[in-house]
Amino acid sequence: MTPHPILDLSPDQLLTTTRTVRKRLDLERPVPLDLVRECIDIALQAPSGSNRQGWQWMVVTDPALRAQIGDIYRDVTERYLTSKASAGALFADDPQRAHVQQRVSSSSAHLARHMGQVPVLVIPCIATDDAVLPAGNQAGLWGSLLPAAWNYALAARARGLGTAWTTLHLQREAEVAEILGIPVGVHQGALLPTAYYTGDTFSRAPRQPLADVIHVDGW
Repeated sequence: MTPHPILDLSPDQLLTTTRTVRKRLDLERPVPLDLVRECIDIALQAPSGSNRQGWQWMVVTDPALRAQIGDIYRDVTERYLTSKASAGALFADDPQRAHVQQRVSSSSAHLARHMGQVPVLVIPCIATDDAVLPAGNQAGLWGSLLPAAWNYALAARARGLGTAWTTLHLQREAEVAEILGIPVGVHQGALLPTAYYTGDTFSRAPRQPLADVIHVDGW
C-alpha cells in the first residue's frame, strides 16, 4: 500500500482544524478504499483498555447500503432537529452562541438529506462478549474505541478528507446492524461520513474560555 500525500499541517493545526464537515463534503468525487484503509491503520495506534484492541471497523461503499443507512439517518435527524435537545434550540438567549447553533442546525439538516450519498461511511465498533452492553464502566468500554475513531478523523484530515462525527443513527442501531450483517456482541460507536471536501478554510472554532472550564487542585 503506497502512502498517500500528507498535508503540511503542524500538530496544532491538525488538531484545531479537524472540523465536522457537513455541507462541504464532495458527494461526487470517489474516495479510494486504500486511502480509507490507511486512515484506519493510523487509527489503530490509539490506546485501548488492557490493550484488548476490541475495535472493529465497518466501511460502507456500496450505493444501495449507503442509501439505506442514509434513510435511517435522515429520519432520526429530522426528529432530532425538531426536539428541544437539538443544536438549534440550545443557547437561544445568548446572541453569540445562538448564531453558531443555528449554523450547526442548518448543516446538520443538510447532512441528513445527503448522508446516503456520501462516498464512504465508516462505522467504528467495539466487540464485547455479550449482546447487551455490560453495566458499570461504560467510560472504560467506549474509551477503548472513541480515541481510535478520532484518530481516524485526524488521519483523514491530514490526507485531504473531511469527516463528520455523528451518532444519531444509534437510535436505530439494530436496524443498521441487520442491514450490514454486524453480528450480535459488536456495538456501533459512531458514524463517520467520509469524503473529499470543497474549499479549505478550516480554522479554530469558537469555544468557551479556558478559565470557565478548568479547575486546578479542586473545583
